[in-house]
Amino acid sequence: MSSGVLTPQKPDVSGLVAAISRHTDDGTLARFMEPHRWTALASYLHPSVLPRGHVLISQGATDRKLYFLESGSLKVDLRTDGGFTQLAILGPGTVVGEGSFFSHRARNASVVAYSDCKVWELSPTDFAALSRQQPSIALALSMALGAILATRTLDLSTRVAVT
Repeated sequence: MSSGVLTPQKPDVSGLVAAISRHTDDGTLARFMEPHRWTALASYLHPSVLPRGHVLISQGATDRKLYFLESGSLKVDLRTDGGFTQLAILGPGTVVGEGSFFSHRARNASVVAYSDCKVWELSPTDFAALSRQQPSIALALSMALGAILATRTLDLSTRVAVT
């Protein structure tokens, strides 16, 4: 017999976890956060499907959202007086937006969907809820993002691509 109460289901992050697991270079989420933690994190993430050309992050914007890329690719561009300079192409299993997430400063580059993409968004508000409700998951994610940020800033070729 059913009680009539609906239990909200967690979003299916299995595609994201698979992408992260395949992306095992230095300075990646797979090196710093175990797959089982993503299931707990799922309730705080919001999926979006982006068409090619969609602007995910605008240089100069003051939002602090993080984005985890499940599929497709993202292009990171820097606008200068001389035009746009492509800084990076990011593939599945990566994160973008970590610079502003931690610094509370404006975005230093733009991020555009280079192909059709699926991303998972984590807002500062959702991270705050995660921190209150599941502090060990929030700490693990913070440590993973900190390690990625440190790795990116130590590599001169990716330092300017921290968004």
